[in-house]
Amino acid sequence: MSVTLKDVAEAARVSVSTASRALGGGGLASERTQQRLLRIAGELGYRPNTIARGLKTGQSRLVGLLIHNLANASFQVMAEVVQARLKALGYQMLLCIAGDDPQQESDMLGTLADHRVDGLIVVPTGRNGARLAQLEAGDIPVVCVVRRDDEAELETVLADDPQGAYAGTRYLIGLGHRRIGLIVGRQDTTSGRERLSGYIRALREADIAVDEALIHAGRYEPETGAVACRKLLDLATPPTALFVANHESALGVLRVTAERRLSIPDDLSLLCYEDTPWFEWHRPAISVVDNGARDLANLAVDRLLHRIEARNGHNAGNGHNAEGAREYRVGARLVKRDSCRSLAPQASEA
Repeated sequence: MSVTLKDVAEAARVSVSTASRALGGGGLASERTQQRLLRIAGELGYRPNTIARGLKTGQSRLVGLLIHNLANASFQVMAEVVQARLKALGYQMLLCIAGDDPQQESDMLGTLADHRVDGLIVVPTGRNGARLAQLEAGDIPVVCVVRRDDEAELETVLADDPQGAYAGTRYLIGLGHRRIGLIVGRQDTTSGRERLSGYIRALREADIAVDEALIHAGRYEPETGAVACRKLLDLATPPTALFVANHESALGVLRVTAERRLSIPDDLSLLCYEDTPWFEWHRPAISVVDNGARDLANLAVDRLLHRIEARNGHNAGNGHNAEGAREYRVGARLVKRDSCRSLAPQASEA
């Protein structure tokens, strides 16, 4: 059976109210009493009821982070950064993984609301905007990251995906490539649409016709990359370069290129989106467009904490986003390594 506050009070021979004040940091118990209660609570294995405390104080010190998966290197970095930042300020992070599934996302939003989280950082599927707006209206500040939810006016932190995809495609064009395959995310998501738009813009500026056969959009999962890569390689005139515009698809692409014993970059130049340390350790080291996951996470935490403090009356405004649904952008950058080669010695960046 779990240890209760009453058990701790009885072991310390104090009243329940004294134990509550001491363990809750209310400042009404003496330092000596507080230290003794903390020691006894630790020995007994007592854990405070966070939900009950939240009901009493109006602050649970819990923040939800809702992402799609942990296969994506960007989400791994974001989870690490958000947890470290929050822990340093006395918050606990509740990590939820929705698998890019709207129903799972909806269920998890309900669970986080039941736990009375003080705030929420979410990578939205785009299908639960009304639910997110309801949480926002119910005094739970919400910050979207990586994607915008077009159904709701919510504060949002995005990477500069149009410019990142544009810069990556320009780089490949500058190396002499004209048939550049693109594997990109779902077009009903911000990142999927914007990365495709950057690719198309770069091709048009270089007077290269947009070939729909070279573009494959799909779910954010390795199998999308594997299926698309096979189709592209099986074309009568396959691409000389492949731009894989999300990390999950990159995992599938690397599997297929290994299965087919392709030499990167001699047989196929490869540029990926979203960096990870093992891309640098890979041989050849893989060139990427880095979407700045660490900066995205830090800015999302900054904005959420600002909103939580505003709701609690420490700043002007309130938890209903009095400043309006602002959108912030973090720059994406091209990182050149060894997985892309020039088709012609005289080729230069367009």
